Amino acid sequence: MDLARMRLDYSEHGIDEAALVDDPLDQWRLWLQNAVDAQLDEPNAMVIATVEDGQPRTRTVLAKGIAPEGVDFYTNYTSRKGRALGDGGPISATFVWLGLERQVTLVGRAARVSAEESDAYFAVRPRDSQIGAWASEQSSEIPSRTALEHRFAEFSSRFGHPVPRPPHWGGFRIIPDEVEFWQGRKNRLHDRILYRRDDDGWTRTRLAP
Repeated sequence: MDLARMRLDYSEHGIDEAALVDDPLDQWRLWLQNAVDAQLDEPNAMVIATVEDGQPRTRTVLAKGIAPEGVDFYTNYTSRKGRALGDGGPISATFVWLGLERQVTLVGRAARVSAEESDAYFAVRPRDSQIGAWASEQSSEIPSRTALEHRFAEFSSRFGHPVPRPPHWGGFRIIPDEVEFWQGRKNRLHDRILYRRDDDGWTRTRLAP
């Protein structure tokens, strides 16, 4: 394995600045739809970064909602990321669509969605996923896989239909102050367009690759 020689020269697309829309979340929705139409695996997957006790941490989660002001995902509020975010903590999220030679990064803060929104999303999850939200004390140490499966069985027996949402589980909405669109180009001269929020809305600039 020679990592230094692994490279792909991107050449599929460029970014036509004149074709970009004014709101970066609308532009993100357009690119997300492109990824869905291209039948890419998990087009709603994003790598989110939080800061916990001065240490950056990343993990991959799935976007599960689109609001006018941001992007929603759901988790255990007592998990490592849930504690780091609180209600308004800093966050960065990157969508990577290698099949389209694109990525989008949002940087801003994460606010909890309403209990009603969390209830509505929890209700459409498969029952086993609902039970899993009860069974997993996310980010805590566990003695074994068997212990986790025993907890799953216990909660599965406890609840009928519908399964109530755990009080410690719900959504965060990523509300960005910056959104960067990246498109791979030949010779590593990639296109990078950065939207920044200001008092009048959004400004847009081009960055060197």
